[in-house]
Amino acid sequence: MSKAITFSEYGAPEVLRLSEVTAPEPGPGQVRIRVRAASVNPLDMKIRSGLMAGTVPARFPVTPGLDAAGVVDAAGEGADAAVGDEVLGSAVGGAYSEYALLDRPVTKPAALSWEVAASLVTVGRTAFRVLGQLGVQAGQTLLVHGAGGSVGTIAVQLAVARGITVIGTAGEHDIERVTALGATAVRYGDGWAERVRAAAPRGVDFVFDASGAGVLADSVVLTGDSAHVITIADMSAAQHGVRFSAGGDDQDGESLPELVRLAAAGRLTLPIGRTYPLAEAARAHTDLEARHHHGKAVLLP
Repeated sequence: MSKAITFSEYGAPEVLRLSEVTAPEPGPGQVRIRVRAASVNPLDMKIRSGLMAGTVPARFPVTPGLDAAGVVDAAGEGADAAVGDEVLGSAVGGAYSEYALLDRPVTKPAALSWEVAASLVTVGRTAFRVLGQLGVQAGQTLLVHGAGGSVGTIAVQLAVARGITVIGTAGEHDIERVTALGATAVRYGDGWAERVRAAAPRGVDFVFDASGAGVLADSVVLTGDSAHVITIADMSAAQHGVRFSAGGDDQDGESLPELVRLAAAGRLTLPIGRTYPLAEAARAHTDLEARHHHGKAVLLP
């Protein structure tokens, strides 16, 4: 037996319980890891609350969590890693646990902390995917809404490294950090569009909305084409003719190994806001929903 966080009904963070469960067994191509770190993503909270019940129906009890990093302690036939290897990847059946299954493990370099390794997976793949979907090229200008968040932070860095001019909307507390990433930081809130126009007098070619803050209408006006705007956070996308990107592309491609290489080389940073023991998963959800800290929240089983 092992310990895992589970919930058996939709609701507030308090539905999350530390439970005794049977450790999962790896199937063909899978590995089981002793989890050293599991990241907390906004989608975890949406699933727990029931907001995603229509598209991601739960089969209770649910162990939440998308991403994990740890040490392989069992490997299925044909797995890409062996017992003792340090790896990271997308968890099959939940990551908030002492043990988790990974389908396609990626080797964790020694230079990468467990916290960052677990945190890179979903947010890094999302940023990588959306930049590809937009098709933004070197010399063009990209506006990233929510540039201070985890996805936005990675999107800014990837875009700057590709020779793209980046404007990033962020809160006052994130302006300095977003600027340090190579973007022109613009304070979000009322009047943001005017501030963006002032920062990008030649115009904005594409918009990546990672904020969900009701910015789509003005973003379409800025680019002049709804096809040049993608959101990962605003469910009203279709009303504006904007594409909602919810995964699927490059989920099993080369993005994660590249992101890991960049992070290990110090060319990609991702701030860790706070770590919690596994038993305090409910507190992690509460703190994130209340925006008590900035950066990724990570559970340490």
